[in-house]
Amino acid sequence: MNIELARMNMIEQQIRPWNVGDTAVLDLLAAVKREDFVPLAHKSLAFADLEIPLPTGQCMLEPRLEARLLQDLAVKKHETVLEIGAGSGYMAALLARCAQRVVSLEIVPELASFARNNLRNAGIQNAEVREADGAKIAPAEGSYDVILLSGSVAEVPHNLLQLLKVGGRLAGIVGDEPVMRASTVTRTSATHFQTVQGWDTVAPRLQNFPEPQRFKF
Repeated sequence: MNIELARMNMIEQQIRPWNVGDTAVLDLLAAVKREDFVPLAHKSLAFADLEIPLPTGQCMLEPRLEARLLQDLAVKKHETVLEIGAGSGYMAALLARCAQRVVSLEIVPELASFARNNLRNAGIQNAEVREADGAKIAPAEGSYDVILLSGSVAEVPHNLLQLLKVGGRLAGIVGDEPVMRASTVTRTSATHFQTVQGWDTVAPRLQNFPEPQRFKF
């Protein structure tokens, strides 16, 4: 397989047509080697428009979905980022190229180790993977300019909003199948938040975040 041609086709045929026109995001996807974050058994799928299986039943999100979330967040060089769901470490690698510092939480020990090794092998030094449950993180853990949910939740998690600095934003995929919505929440003051809902998609659930009670007949 011609790796560079496959990468270019991913960007031009999957990502750019999905309303990703930010040249900084497109350049980032060209620079960070996605194939280095894919399990060996699935290397041939590195640039495919699908979720790539990871150990323990998790997955990498589709490239176009990752790109759109990055475009929505518009991370800046001075910002600190919290990611929930490290997976393979690929999204943390993308974020690290944009931000000052990235902390990525992964609840599955095997995946935390996998992501950590991938980031180390890629020479990325400003991204840290911690084995932790993002659903239980408390405000005492610190504050961030940007929070990214690398998976879906039923509702925007209140505990994570409390970790945002004023002016900071959280992006994630919120709702239930068959249609979820990408949502960006900006903290406008100590007590107020503004939510913008963008595009429709679906994504696998992050673990341990609450699911609302459903009415049963």
